[in-house]
Amino acid sequence: MNTNPADLKSKIAREAATLLYLGVEKEYKQAKLKAAKTFGAHFLPTNLEVALELDRIAEENEGPARKERLIQMRTEALKTMKILEAYSPLLIGSVWRGTIRQGSDIDIALYHDSPGEIVNILKANGFEVSKTEWVTVTKRGKTDISFHIYTETLGKQRIEIVFRGTEDMHRKRRCEIFGDEVKGLSIKELEKLLKENPMQRFAPV
Repeated sequence: MNTNPADLKSKIAREAATLLYLGVEKEYKQAKLKAAKTFGAHFLPTNLEVALELDRIAEENEGPARKERLIQMRTEALKTMKILEAYSPLLIGSVWRGTIRQGSDIDIALYHDSPGEIVNILKANGFEVSKTEWVTVTKRGKTDISFHIYTETLGKQRIEIVFRGTEDMHRKRRCEIFGDEVKGLSIKELEKLLKENPMQRFAPV
């Protein structure tokens, strides 16, 4: 076995990405720990290194159909965002970045102080809301509280709407996977993208 650290790190990243792609693990940290254990290593790749391998695996396995699905998911996202236009929705996650894989859903961020109002609007427009929940996460001493709505678009694409208070609207958020700022796409930006370059990617590398 090649003991070159860089080569071993690449193998661990590939193994972790495979575990995520196959759904064996859901979280990057657990996937990396299990992959490192497989190779008997005591160091871990970065989330970015795993994300790049995951992107390669998706491309290898899904090919042209992946690009077609990305356009379809972005189109469905736009339709949903227009229904919620009054709340300045942003497309985030893998559909924004262009790094979708099998099992990916559409992620939309909203900033509003009455989540129940959004649930009612979705139901009034034919959406079936399967689940709602408050999520509290504490990282580096900071507590982040968000309300999550799980539903499907009218075109049967799974969608998760992440809801935060208006006081968080201008707070910059750093992506734990890619390490850059999560900017997302507004309705106007997404419309322009679909007309001019529907497969554009938003990854830092």
